[in-house]
Amino acid sequence: MVTTCLTGLSGTAIAQSSAVKAAKAPAAPAATPVAAPAPAPVVVPVAEPIKAINIAGAQRLEPDTIRSYITLRVGEAYTQASADQALKDLFATELFADVQVRNDAGTVTITVKENPVINRIILEGNKRIKEDKLLPEIKLSARQIFTRSKVRADVARIIEQYKRQGRFAATVEPKMVKLDQNRVDIIFEIHEGPKSKVRQINLIGNKVFKASALRSQMVTKQSRLFRVFSSGTSYDPDKLAYDQQKLRQFYLTNGYADFRVVSAVAELTPDKKDFIITYVVEEGPRYKFGNVKVESQLRDFDGDALAKRLPMKAGDWYNAKAVEDNVDRLTEAAGTLGYAFADVRPDFNRNKEKLTMDVDFRIAEAPRVYVERIDVNGNTLTQDKVVRREFRLAEGDAFNTLQVKRTTNRINSLGFFQEKFEVEQKQGTAPDRIILEANVEEKPTGQLQLSAGYSSLESLIFQASIEQRNFRGRGQTVGLSVDYSRYTRSVQASFTEPYLFDKNVSFGMDVYRRDLNSFNFLNNTRNTTYKQTTTGFQARIGLALTEFTSLIGRYTFNIDNVTLDQGTYFTDRITPGVQACDSLLAGRYLCDTIGRRTSSIIGASLVYDTLDNRLHPSRGTQAVLGADFAGLGGSVRYARLTASAARYFPLPKKFIFSLRGEAGAIKALNNRNIAGTDDIYLTDRFQLGEPNFRGFDIRGVGPRVVRKPLLAQTDAAGNTFYDPNIVSTDKNTWTDDALGGRYYYLGHAELEIPLGSGAKELGIRPSIFMDVGAVWGIKAPITNTPPVYNPLFIPSRDTAGNALYTQITAVDANCAATAATTVTNATNPSPPACLAGTTGTAANTALGNSISPFREFYFNSTPRPRLSVGIGFNWNSPFGPFRIDFAKTLLKQAGDNVKSFSFNVGTQF
Repeated sequence: MVTTCLTGLSGTAIAQSSAVKAAKAPAAPAATPVAAPAPAPVVVPVAEPIKAINIAGAQRLEPDTIRSYITLRVGEAYTQASADQALKDLFATELFADVQVRNDAGTVTITVKENPVINRIILEGNKRIKEDKLLPEIKLSARQIFTRSKVRADVARIIEQYKRQGRFAATVEPKMVKLDQNRVDIIFEIHEGPKSKVRQINLIGNKVFKASALRSQMVTKQSRLFRVFSSGTSYDPDKLAYDQQKLRQFYLTNGYADFRVVSAVAELTPDKKDFIITYVVEEGPRYKFGNVKVESQLRDFDGDALAKRLPMKAGDWYNAKAVEDNVDRLTEAAGTLGYAFADVRPDFNRNKEKLTMDVDFRIAEAPRVYVERIDVNGNTLTQDKVVRREFRLAEGDAFNTLQVKRTTNRINSLGFFQEKFEVEQKQGTAPDRIILEANVEEKPTGQLQLSAGYSSLESLIFQASIEQRNFRGRGQTVGLSVDYSRYTRSVQASFTEPYLFDKNVSFGMDVYRRDLNSFNFLNNTRNTTYKQTTTGFQARIGLALTEFTSLIGRYTFNIDNVTLDQGTYFTDRITPGVQACDSLLAGRYLCDTIGRRTSSIIGASLVYDTLDNRLHPSRGTQAVLGADFAGLGGSVRYARLTASAARYFPLPKKFIFSLRGEAGAIKALNNRNIAGTDDIYLTDRFQLGEPNFRGFDIRGVGPRVVRKPLLAQTDAAGNTFYDPNIVSTDKNTWTDDALGGRYYYLGHAELEIPLGSGAKELGIRPSIFMDVGAVWGIKAPITNTPPVYNPLFIPSRDTAGNALYTQITAVDANCAATAATTVTNATNPSPPACLAGTTGTAANTALGNSISPFREFYFNSTPRPRLSVGIGFNWNSPFGPFRIDFAKTLLKQAGDNVKSFSFNVGTQF
């Protein structure tokens, strides 16, 4: 096996015929003349006719095929010129490495050496560009005839690919490995070299704006250490042309109508590592708007009235972007009246003496246009009707650009087709006819998701779901999901039909089971307080009232079962022998919640929605007003009213500002007649906190009961006692239970900050936010404060719920009570000898009561606002949506629990 380096591919001759080689041989030495003979007569050689043309050395090509490439023919005269032409013709085919032509008395023999056949193409050294990107650029392939010209072309194409990535120092060295049977392997040895960066961007001629301000307008950036991860520092000729347009647009936007880029030169440094770009510009004077007019030949357009409504006025600084925007506005306004092909052209009259620019918007005459036909193309699974029913125009309707935009938004919101779908408009069979085309590209609508993650709310999370959003191509949605975490578990099956019986009526059904373990914190440890299981279903039906307004009715039936751990919270203290929820252990607000009940709820929501995208809106409004009534059967009776609204504003430079708010109220329709107990169950009240209210812990806002341990004290005699006014200040020892409220409000203001194209493709969206809200409005609960600072008193309650204390008057040697008196106002007598020196807890344990000394505090409900500000970070990561927030609480009320940092990953928000 022989490896040959294919050098000299820029034009060096590849092969020479033996005839040409013979022409280069040195001439024989001349003989010494002896005498001058008489001049011989001149003999003109006679060209011999060709008797036969033989082909020698051919392996793959037929002799007749080779003869067809030359002009030599049997019977014609053989000359040196015809032989040379035959050599040129055969070499031009690029099929031969060598050719020899020999004439033997009219018998012409052509001996050829065929070019080898390519066995395979091999790439070596390519790391930055993979083979699947380079191989399509290589035109040589296995089983083709090797030619050096094709190798040269392939080398140039490979280098061009590296130049497009900014690697101008890349080199490619082709090599040929000879094999048997006249076969070769072609190896392209690639030396990629470093990526050529833009070392410096120089600007010459700018006087009004600093160079740094002009560089900020460019896509290309100077290579600096802080831009180590930026792709804009690489040199790209296309970006160079684009940056010239960006400079021109910047100057024209600021009134410099005569601005031009005189030259833009990119120089490669000698080491081929960096580029230095130099722009020479002429700024020219700054212009103002002169007369701004609108001349319309459309009968429905009043040019003078339109001119008055234009934002640009005489005397304002000239702005080319504003002119373009007004052309779009006028074109769109014409489209809303049916003029699909309205021609709006601005005419400019520049006054260089007064430095003013007159603008005359001319709207040419055009016919009203009607929809001739609606075509749907590209849908292989989705039925035509699924797309057609989203069109806001029908065949025969007058054309309307607003309705076309609305159609585009509705089809995009389906989520069945490609991103940035647009309804195309084409000229119909007549000037007043238009064809609307929906050229869709379907994408997978089925989703199987298996995920695991960690949340600061739920600890470990496991989620599995399967969903088909375009079931059978009918636009239906079916799904099944299972969620499991330490504190919540749920399973849900759902079905949605957006157009029931092909009518503009939607129908949906959900069947679910949810298990919730509520918790609080004690010593930085979560403790389960109550368990709630909900089994039920919801059926809903929606009716479109207008284009943007719909009414949704629903019916929900739930079976709720709330339980407490009997081993922890149940005693027979009140009724000996009968285990019951002990309010001293659980709190009355929890004891009043437990039980099994059914909820039969009928409700409705009025929805107004003009969002441009339901998944990630940037423009529009959404408002929802909901009402629910529980009491159509079941054991729970209440009326609930909720409202929410959101508004999104697109700002310059792709910033998005949003305002969102929600509020709710719930009223009991029955009276439970229990002192200190609200008529609305704890599980039906509104709760507020993380993650909806950033800056506060989960259920960290609103009414709550906090149980604080009493601190042991020692009297002069060395006896241990407890003072109810001396409680622990260590929050880790407190038990905190949120009670929720009947009323709440919550508002958000958020500014989404755009990043570069690379971050946008990764789904990274940072934002700054402000949240404000409150929850309030419940009946104050009865709190407990057992007077166990004297171990001779056992706390209890009478039938009315009043606190009583049983005083031990005597004990035997085993510290067992022998007599007792019930009192309502305890004193502090000296303890008996067997109890002296023991703590209140030990004494109560000895008497059969293990309640630790504590005091409960109720933090009253108030509608006063809580306020927080912070920064957030959204990322659509490969392992699921990721959200992280840093918040600072500016306003809070007594009892609220704040939290500065929160994150969630691996589950939906």
